[in-house]
Amino acid sequence: MRGSEFSELKAFAAVAELGTFARAAEVLAVSPSALSQTIRRLEERLGVRLLNRTTRSVTQTEAGARLYSRLAPLFLELDAAIEQVNDFRAKPVGTVRICAPQMAILHIIQPMLADFQAAYPDIVLDLSSDDSVGDIFAHGFDAGIRLGKFIDQDMIAVALGPELRQVAVASPAYLQAHGAPATPEELVRHRCINWRRPGLASLYHWEFARDGERFELAVKGSLIVNDCAVALQAAVDGLGITVWTEQWMQAELQSGRLQTLLGDWSPPSAGFYLYHPSRRQTPATLRAFIDFARARLAQA
Repeated sequence: MRGSEFSELKAFAAVAELGTFARAAEVLAVSPSALSQTIRRLEERLGVRLLNRTTRSVTQTEAGARLYSRLAPLFLELDAAIEQVNDFRAKPVGTVRICAPQMAILHIIQPMLADFQAAYPDIVLDLSSDDSVGDIFAHGFDAGIRLGKFIDQDMIAVALGPELRQVAVASPAYLQAHGAPATPEELVRHRCINWRRPGLASLYHWEFARDGERFELAVKGSLIVNDCAVALQAAVDGLGITVWTEQWMQAELQSGRLQTLLGDWSPPSAGFYLYHPSRRQTPATLRAFIDFARARLAQA
């Protein structure tokens, strides 16, 4: 097989896996137009259409689906074979792509970032801030970071910190005007600042516990956001009650700009985990990041 033929097949496999030319071009470090021309050359050489293209989507034809089903395991095996070379290096080389919520990047990765790059100067850490619940591995990521409750059971998950406690909060001005709820059920009579997780149509249900049993509560209000930081500022401004992670709003709580509500109903839950598919061999670059993160957390 000539080099150009291999590149064409690799390009086709990337588009078939990721579902868009834009995402595949990003992973392959080429322009979408160049990638489109590569696929066109492959189709002309094979004499068959492999992909159906519209302005909104890219789907595989029957021929394309059959070709991809044969190519996918071959490329996975090839990538694994090449990755094994990294095991013989003094330090791994390459890129590790991680998708994580903004707060996980700020509170977990950022504090160790300088030391990690000093320890592994040949690893490119490609971080994307994203709170959505989509399949990040279909977008070419090596790993993701999420709260434990949002991770599928078929993933390998590594704890990146302690349990976190989510509590309801409101400003003194709001509480003076509307009073404080004595039980979670009383929240239905309050103005609550709702949050919608990116990628989902439904609103987040607030979580509490009674006698050790957890339960969820749907609340109502005149403000819905998809960014918890916006909800927090709205609560500081007196617009209503919201919920957020207690450890991340210490400045607001210590200054008195916010007050904790329903604390006895708010036990801690699983914190952030780094996760990756169990079906893939863990790249040396990702193993290095995981080992470094766990060592730092053990020292904390």
